[in-house]
Amino acid sequence: MQACDLARKFLDLAARDCVALRVLAADTSTADETVGFHAQQSVEKCLKAVLILHAVEFRKTHALDELIDLLTKHDLPLPPDADELDMLTPYAVLLRYDFDVCESLSREKTIRLVEHVYGWTENLILADSQ
Repeated sequence: MQACDLARKFLDLAARDCVALRVLAADTSTADETVGFHAQQSVEKCLKAVLILHAVEFRKTHALDELIDLLTKHDLPLPPDADELDMLTPYAVLLRYDFDVCESLSREKTIRLVEHVYGWTENLILADSQ
């Protein structure tokens, strides 16, 4: 499978999490941890799509800062608001199994953040396929 094709598959998976994020965020009875989980998953898959596109190997991880560090290490472009993305990392695993109350998640801000990263990733993949 070509790198661009695999990157597109990761982007398609990220799109599924974007849809779930929007639907769940609109329902105030949905826990912030669940909303944050889909936001984190979407961004993670976007970052991995860009790394795949550029043939950068990565270990199995949910740590967004680690994936961003790989982009930097390989002189690749960084996503919009890269410095804010790591705030989503705890939603990947830790907060889903932690019963402590976490700070309230700004759903509107989170959706904007995820959509910006998704659009950035989509543009990079489209540019590479032309």
